[in-house]
Amino acid sequence: MSDAIKHECGIALVRLLKPLSYYKEKYGSAFYGINKMYLLMEKQHNRGQDGAGLASIKLDMKPGERYMSRIRSNQSQPIIDIFSQINERIQSELDLNPSLQDNIELLKKNLPYIGEVYLGHVRYGTFGKNSIESVHPFIRQNNWMHRNLIVAGNFNMTNVNELFNNLVDLGQHPKEKTDTITVMEKIGHFLDDEVSKLYKKLKEKGFSKVQASPEIVKKLNVAKILKKASKNWDGGYAMVGMLGHGDAFVLRDPSGIRPAFYFHNDEIAVVTSERPAIQTVFNVPLEEVHELPPGKAFIVKKSGEIQIKNILNAQARKACSFERIYFSRGNDASIYTERKALGKYLFPVVYEAIGQDLQNTVFSYIPNTAETSYLGMVEAANDYLNEQKKQLILNQKEKLDDTQLSEILSTKIRSEKIAIKDVKLRTFITEDKSRDDLVAHVYDVTYGVVKPTDNLVMIDDSIVRGTTLKKSILKILDRLKPKNIILVSSAPQIRFPDCYGIDMARLEDLIAFKATLELYIENKRFEEVELIYKNCKKSLETPDGINHVKAFYEPFSAQQISDKIAAMIKTPEIGATVKIIFQTVEDLHLSCPDHLGDWYFTGDYPTPGGNRVANRAFVNFYEGNKERAY
Repeated sequence: MSDAIKHECGIALVRLLKPLSYYKEKYGSAFYGINKMYLLMEKQHNRGQDGAGLASIKLDMKPGERYMSRIRSNQSQPIIDIFSQINERIQSELDLNPSLQDNIELLKKNLPYIGEVYLGHVRYGTFGKNSIESVHPFIRQNNWMHRNLIVAGNFNMTNVNELFNNLVDLGQHPKEKTDTITVMEKIGHFLDDEVSKLYKKLKEKGFSKVQASPEIVKKLNVAKILKKASKNWDGGYAMVGMLGHGDAFVLRDPSGIRPAFYFHNDEIAVVTSERPAIQTVFNVPLEEVHELPPGKAFIVKKSGEIQIKNILNAQARKACSFERIYFSRGNDASIYTERKALGKYLFPVVYEAIGQDLQNTVFSYIPNTAETSYLGMVEAANDYLNEQKKQLILNQKEKLDDTQLSEILSTKIRSEKIAIKDVKLRTFITEDKSRDDLVAHVYDVTYGVVKPTDNLVMIDDSIVRGTTLKKSILKILDRLKPKNIILVSSAPQIRFPDCYGIDMARLEDLIAFKATLELYIENKRFEEVELIYKNCKKSLETPDGINHVKAFYEPFSAQQISDKIAAMIKTPEIGATVKIIFQTVEDLHLSCPDHLGDWYFTGDYPTPGGNRVANRAFVNFYEGNKERAY
């Protein structure tokens, strides 16, 4: 990604379905669960590096014995940090009392984090400060075991204000107006309500308070609680939670925007944001890891019973396509195929852009995450070249001699590793000129493989803001003195804010928006921008369910916008001609047929809140308001 953007978080839920002694006997360690959780979080560290958190629950503990533990970190390597702290804590206890190691009952009683239920979270902060208080999981504590609630999620809600006001109307006094706190308190309210109703019924039957508690655990209907709590949620989410007595759940939004995958057997139940994490950590084949359907919850009761319950009616499936283009690990079988297809579909346009001159063209990629799309593009180029060779041979009227045949067959696609990332830049100097000079040295290039007569084709995952291209990458590539630099984005033009996970809240940060605005100004049509503003403003005051920002892009073709972006990012010192090619939305859908969520490209939001966010973002831009649109 030439422009670093923050995006989705990662979740992991692990429930051991056997006693700890089983894992000690079979796998040689009572720490089986926590070891697996560490691996699941590390295998998803690509989803969040701002923070990490872990919570655990011990089942069937006696009053006075600690049964919940939580640890969080916002250090530079948060996963390593939390598990280092856990290891130190456990080791110090074992050093004081080595006999614990051989007594599972005492081990569970005395050591923290040794339990049967685990919740893990890796965080990319898309909203708010990266303080430790913002790191998941969050805890809602209560002296009644089954009223304790631990929540984490990969989500953004578009209607936090509405949900917050609902809580106030219920008589609550939430401590913060954030989506995580609001969601947790919403679930917590209906959890309290359900517990109270169950206790009242049991009391009428003659149960004492002590007798009632285990009965409440058996009868507690998690699906019913989630249905009531999520009724008015508007957003994309994979919400994971644990109740103090041991029930656990993962709920996915009804449009399937955020991902969730599960696996279970007679030993373990696990849910994660990424399928390969489960495949690798538990060594299970792809077909045994299932996608949690939109609108459904994966529930594990304290008894170990596993339920897949319908919570919200599934809507038109709009699973995030950006997830496939960039966010997820590329070792997922289907994602790998999809990313190669993204490159393949781009080749015909690239071929025309280089004047059909494959001999004088070098293909490469930037950054490393674009490599799979690059492989797909090069494969398409090779297929085309082989067809050319075939026709050359077949069209010869006379038999070719060895020299002629060798000359035809020796023609190859020139693919090279051009860009090399040396460091992760730390902009410790805040003065602009100094920082820009540092940015320009993040990447280095391979010298000696590009000629002055060459086209240099570089494929990227996506082009979001264009800042790094302008300040760094183009200048670095131009050192090689190519005739043309063709920048290729495996994603379409990003035109709209995302309110479901990606940190793209302001329209004016998007290079496609800025380029379109320049076209309005150049063509003396700015009064049309004012009209769009008025429509957006009116829609916020009297909701009409329309994304009025879509009209902003209608007067200009995608090619006009691409050409303007190329002109905007090319600075005077760049000697090469610069072209930019974006993926089409149609070819994106062909590449990722099961992930049709494309609102950041098309403005077609899957929930009403998305349209409100887009309109608010345009109003904020026009009024010079730097606040986020959600």
